[in-house]
Amino acid sequence: MGFHDECGVVGIYGAANSSGLCYYALNSLQHRGQESAGIAVSDGTKITLHKGMGLVSDVFQKGHFETLNGSIAVGHVRYATAGGRTIENAQPFMNSFKNGSIALAHNGQLVNHTKIHELLEDNGSTFSSTSDSEVILKLIVRKYIENGGKLGTPDVENSDHELNQKRFIDAVIQTAQHIKGSFALCIMTEDMLIGVRDPNGIRPLCLGVIDSNSYIITSESCAIDAVNGQFLRDVETGEIVVINKDGLQSIKYIEEKKRTCIFEYVYFARPDSVIDGISVQEARYKMGEMLAEESPVDADVVIGVPDSGLGAAQGYARASGIPYGMGIIKNKYIGRTFIAPTQAERENMVFVKLNAIRSDLEGKRVIVIDDSIVRGTTSRRLVQILRRAGAKEVHFRVSSPPVKFPCYLGIDTPSKNELISSTHELEAIREEIGADSLAFISLDGMLKALGEDAFCKGCFSGLYPV
Repeated sequence: MGFHDECGVVGIYGAANSSGLCYYALNSLQHRGQESAGIAVSDGTKITLHKGMGLVSDVFQKGHFETLNGSIAVGHVRYATAGGRTIENAQPFMNSFKNGSIALAHNGQLVNHTKIHELLEDNGSTFSSTSDSEVILKLIVRKYIENGGKLGTPDVENSDHELNQKRFIDAVIQTAQHIKGSFALCIMTEDMLIGVRDPNGIRPLCLGVIDSNSYIITSESCAIDAVNGQFLRDVETGEIVVINKDGLQSIKYIEEKKRTCIFEYVYFARPDSVIDGISVQEARYKMGEMLAEESPVDADVVIGVPDSGLGAAQGYARASGIPYGMGIIKNKYIGRTFIAPTQAERENMVFVKLNAIRSDLEGKRVIVIDDSIVRGTTSRRLVQILRRAGAKEVHFRVSSPPVKFPCYLGIDTPSKNELISSTHELEAIREEIGADSLAFISLDGMLKALGEDAFCKGCFSGLYPV
């Protein structure tokens, strides 16, 4: 707990009520970011944008959809990693020209954005935010102009327009080859939707159909289900998907090894999503089973920390034969938006968010499963909550290996010296959180549970694909 993926993105093409569908999709991606939300929509000639701070349901009221008309839309929910928490950094980003616009939504984090930012500024670009996502947008514009593209000319003769579309697609390809880091992008012009996934596929992106002629590109397959669409496939690593009036076109702009962020399966993704062919819930069950095999302990009940520890807890119970109990209840009505300014207040938020069910725990030896230990403060509070409810013993099990290194690719992990596993040995962590025993899954065990080794594991190993 305490990790955050940067964002969720969605793009919709060819649906009469694209902004409404975008809204439902963003609601299902709300777990990926609760800080700001936005939707840009095109009616074929102009792009209209609405964004604001807060949850999707706070940012969009009924009246907004009367102005958000059109059949192409891109949407975004944000959790800040790069760039501060301000409305300027809310997405999608939009660039308007004399007779055209583009809008872009980005999930991930660039590692070379400072260099590109300086380069663009030297060439006369101006920036309204501190976000690396705006750098991507400005770079596309720059490449487009260099390719001889006229900025947004839906009114010129068709041949010119088609040439301009080709120049724009080329600009996106050149940009994707130039930026480094993690990125899943949804980009739109007045009459085209483009999805881009980074060369290693660190951040997820998938493709679906809503009906015979509408498409959806989004971070997770649960968003396709939310609009009653049908999952087609994952966007491949180093792939650009272009959707326009001619249908769907795929461009492979680079060949690299797949390295999906392993934390998608541990924590970020919703359990009902399938990412790169692996069911998130199934992966969590298996991690729990592996944990039971590696670190068994005599106990009366297995419980999981809601929400991302529940699948692993069920797997642990199934493999160990120890009954699964609910044990902990989560208050649904506190978003992750609550901003507790001091560390002490942040820690006390755990008592507001989670509570123990005494009848499940009293007088029992309890195994509690969580998805990760980051700073260790939440885990310590959790053990206190369980003991307060009368647990006789508390055995803490973690369905990911110790997080020892910060993430540079789009997850808000603390710096190395704040990561408890980077500064403490296992026994010291057990003492710090106050558990009777503590064990993490091994990295080998985790990969076995996932059935392959095609992941970015930088936070565990310190080795990054970029």
